Amino acid sequence: MARLNLPKKARQRALMERLKADPFLTDEELSDIFHVSVQTIRLDRLELGIPELRERIKSVAERNYEKIRAIGGQEIVGELIELELGKSGISILTPTEDMVFQKTKIVRGHYIYAQAESLAIAVIDAKVALIGVANIKYKTPVYLGDKLVAKAEVVRRRGNKYFVWVKTKVNHQEAFRGKFILVSIDDDQ
Repeated sequence: MARLNLPKKARQRALMERLKADPFLTDEELSDIFHVSVQTIRLDRLELGIPELRERIKSVAERNYEKIRAIGGQEIVGELIELELGKSGISILTPTEDMVFQKTKIVRGHYIYAQAESLAIAVIDAKVALIGVANIKYKTPVYLGDKLVAKAEVVRRRGNKYFVWVKTKVNHQEAFRGKFILVSIDDDQ
């Protein structure tokens, strides 16, 4: 944790280190960490040439989309921020107004499922992979403005079947979990 009243140059060095370790910190989170205003963080980022959060996410995502084999990058629901084919992946989804029930502002379940499903397919190291079985559980409501962080892990492979677990969290609390069995239908298997 940064100290109070850190000199500007030291704060900027610490800011760069912090964003290198976690590029997904918001300006608000950084202002809390460094005990300065959001405007000060924005000015520091501008001076250091560090893009805003959305651009940092987009940059990381673009590098990961090139790795995908089983699904088109534009078909991923959310931003793919980490991908290790055959092992794991992470995506972030920030719901928009059209994804929620208007009365309650609760995110419709099929968007949460679509994020998990597309991430599960993306982590498979195969040309074509389809969901064979899905066991899902919605654990808590997700609202407009929440940020969904989905993490997929390939837990087992048996022949052309992949067992993938996806856990989606909002503010470090699990909101959704899915256990998927995917089937690879590659011609060369």
